[in-house]
Parts: sequence; C-alpha cells; structure tokens
Amino acid sequence: MQRIEANLIATNLKIAIVNTRWNHFIVDRLVEGAETAFVQHGGKREDLTLVTVPGAFELPLVAKKLAESGHYDAVVCLGAVIKGATDHYDFVAGNAASGLARVSLETGVPVAFGILTTDTTEQAIERAGTKAGNKGGEALLAVVETANLLKQLAKHPAG
Repeated sequence: MQRIEANLIATNLKIAIVNTRWNHFIVDRLVEGAETAFVQHGGKREDLTLVTVPGAFELPLVAKKLAESGHYDAVVCLGAVIKGATDHYDFVAGNAASGLARVSLETGVPVAFGILTTDTTEQAIERAGTKAGNKGGEALLAVVETANLLKQLAKHPAG
C-alpha cells in the first residue's frame, strides 16, 4: 500500500489569515496563536498576511478573493461567534461554515474554519489560549498540513 502523508513544515508557504473585528479581544489571541504556530513550524512572519473583516458572515467572500488571487497556499479564517438570546448565532455560524467549505472546494486552496462557536464568552476564552489550547494555532497547522499534502498529491502519479 502506498501511503501519502504531509508534514507540518511551514517553510516557503504563504498564508493569509482573515480575522473578524467582532469579539476582537478573543480573536486577537487566535491570531497570535496562528502566527506563533506558523513561526514555530518554520514559516517566516513576512509570509503571513493579516486581513480584518467586520464579522464571521464576511469571511467567505474575503477568503475567496484571497484564495483566487494565486498569492497564497492557504487561508486561515479566525473569529468567535458566541451564542446569544436570538437565532442570529445559528445563521452567522452556519453560513460562515458552509461558505468557507465552498471556497475551499471551488478554489482548491485549503481554507481553515478557525471560528469559535461557543455558548459563552468563557468557553471562547478557553479555546483562545487558556484551558483548551489555542484553536487559531490548530487551524493554522491544519492548513499547513493540507497545503503540503496537496503539493505531494500533485507529484503523485494519480494526482
């Protein structure tokens, strides 16, 4: 059996990080986690581009523009949608998730869903670098691995 696996080496990768302005006190920590993970895995800070959008609903459009630009190996989308008393949460989180999945499939560029979808602010804080680790760093590493895997598949006879 042939086995194709990628690595977590970020050297020579160019990645766009799209973050939301809403809940910036949480999202800023996710961005820090993504940047730290990128550098710890061999990437250079100058190979990261940070783009800020108003909220999670705007992430898919901007991610698509970045993915289509040809300048990036991957796009990481970071945000925090915290449940409130209305259905707004469901519409925003669901549309952001499906929109980002569509961007990745339509462009062939890995797009990470690094949007925290939590019931409380405390849960979001836990996932932005405290008890539950930093989901921004995890999202970054997921696209690094996926970008490297796509490069390997392109070299593979069946790719």
